[in-house]
Amino acid sequence: MKDLESWLKERRITEVECLVSDITGIARGKITPVSKFMAEKGMRLPESVLLQTVTGDYVEDDLYYSLLDPADIDMVCKPDISAVYPVPWALEPTAQVIHDCYDKMGNPIELSCRNQLKRVLALYAEKGWKPVVAPEMEFYLTKRCEDPDLPLQPPIGRSGRQETGRQSFSIDAANEFDPLFEDMYDWCEAQGLDIDTLIHEEGTAQMEINFRHGDPLMLADQIFLFKRTLREAALKHDVAATFMAKPITNEPGSAMHIHQSVLDATTGRSVFANDDGSMSQLFLHHIGGLQRFIPEALPLMAPNVNSFRRFLPDTSAPVNVEWGEENRTCGLRVPDSTPQNRRIENRLPGADANAYLAIAASLLCGYLGMEQGLNPSAPVRGRAFERRNMRLPFTLEQALERMEHCAELERYMGHRFVTGYVAVKRVENENFKQVISSWEREFLLLSV
Repeated sequence: MKDLESWLKERRITEVECLVSDITGIARGKITPVSKFMAEKGMRLPESVLLQTVTGDYVEDDLYYSLLDPADIDMVCKPDISAVYPVPWALEPTAQVIHDCYDKMGNPIELSCRNQLKRVLALYAEKGWKPVVAPEMEFYLTKRCEDPDLPLQPPIGRSGRQETGRQSFSIDAANEFDPLFEDMYDWCEAQGLDIDTLIHEEGTAQMEINFRHGDPLMLADQIFLFKRTLREAALKHDVAATFMAKPITNEPGSAMHIHQSVLDATTGRSVFANDDGSMSQLFLHHIGGLQRFIPEALPLMAPNVNSFRRFLPDTSAPVNVEWGEENRTCGLRVPDSTPQNRRIENRLPGADANAYLAIAASLLCGYLGMEQGLNPSAPVRGRAFERRNMRLPFTLEQALERMEHCAELERYMGHRFVTGYVAVKRVENENFKQVISSWEREFLLLSV
């Protein structure tokens, strides 16, 4: 805390945003004067914040009080001094500090998404392994729209025109939004966010930002803050940025591809490669674990009703858990690399996923394969779409059913977390089903 106090004083910080991530990935917390922050060395929040839905609702009372203390007590949120960042868009010198959640006895709270990722990383540490990830975040820029019933439209760029058609990897199309991206890069640099390449993706005004590889917890923190940063930069330039998995009809969905590898924590050598550079058994077991358990853990990577609109056959989003080398039709792609840099790219998570949970789930699936010695299927050399080896749930309802009955997830993530997560997502799904869509009004209103 002394180092943190010095950091705040050096930057003349006057306010601190104390943050935790809820299940959806929304930043919850308090804004406090720096003097009060230092005096209290953290904050208290109702534990129920971790069972809040994206609509602000909660799970039914019987379940609510079985997962939480009946007195609705506060949890203790302690700042992580390695997760302190400036807020470069704030009018006054402000810091944002990510907190960890504990009960009054000092035990990590199971419902906390950040604690879940820490639990998975501890499993690897016990084996002497160090996982490394490199996320890729896709998103759309759109016109600001106040009416949620209206379809989203591409924003107007520097040329004064809307983008039309597909502009994959177009430099000029990306440059249409140079002022916005310059602010984004400046603000990310000010926060120390490790972003790398910017590309124009396949969709209209769809972009992708790649993060440099590194520690999974640090990168989950950075994605959590990057979403805030990009939205602020977009608002400054009078456009909107969305990480919805499928925000626009007839356009590609947005993914959060996760590249993951595992090193020996002592030597730093990849455990995915043999001495001769060939694929190790641990690497194949890691793939086997992803194939076996992703169908059960899918709600952690595709958490919303909208997430499943992205999974359509013969589109840019894979609908399988096949694997192959340099094969983008597979849900699990092995990019071409040196043996030391051998990795698997999990292409199934959506950009709408909570980064803490998507990374935790992806690493846990791979860990279970390594722990249980699971062998993968044969690699696909060609179009994985033609294999039709789906094995994935088709709807959020099906996915939640499978997650709820997965013994391994309950064992490693805990009963309270699995039960609470499934319950929150079911409430959101019920809310969704109460809304009548424009498709229903257009094709059923006067026809049936």
